[in-house]
Amino acid sequence: MKEALLFIVELINDFHDNIIHLVEMAGFQLTDKQLHFWIIGIFGMVIFFITHVVFKYIAKFGILCISFIYTMTVLVVIVFAIEIQQKITNRGNMEFEDIVQGLWGFLALFFAFLSIYIVYKGAVKIMEKTRSQKGRKGKSGSRMSRYHSS
Repeated sequence: MKEALLFIVELINDFHDNIIHLVEMAGFQLTDKQLHFWIIGIFGMVIFFITHVVFKYIAKFGILCISFIYTMTVLVVIVFAIEIQQKITNRGNMEFEDIVQGLWGFLALFFAFLSIYIVYKGAVKIMEKTRSQKGRKGKSGSRMSRYHSS
């Protein structure tokens, strides 16, 4: 886990240095805060547009899919933050396996919920179909009796 974090930090630092070099070559004199404003702003907008297109497509399958993706994303951030906090404070071991197990816990409980949800929705659909068929039989039967008795 430590090696993975160090690798990610090194990538970010290299990216940061390259951006500073490009900005200076272009003749701009930006402070670190200004650089962060523009880079994170642009990066955020790219992520937003990609996410918007993807979520718009996924929304066709229901809001449940979007809720799952959002929850999973938040959990990934939280479990990484917990592991980093454990490393900084020395109040636990920073292990990638802890992250994996935490996320598996969510997935297991979510799929249990999803199974119950699917059964419930299926039962509701069957009950509605049965009610609508009974309603049609009752109405058509009363009409028929009027015509046959005349």
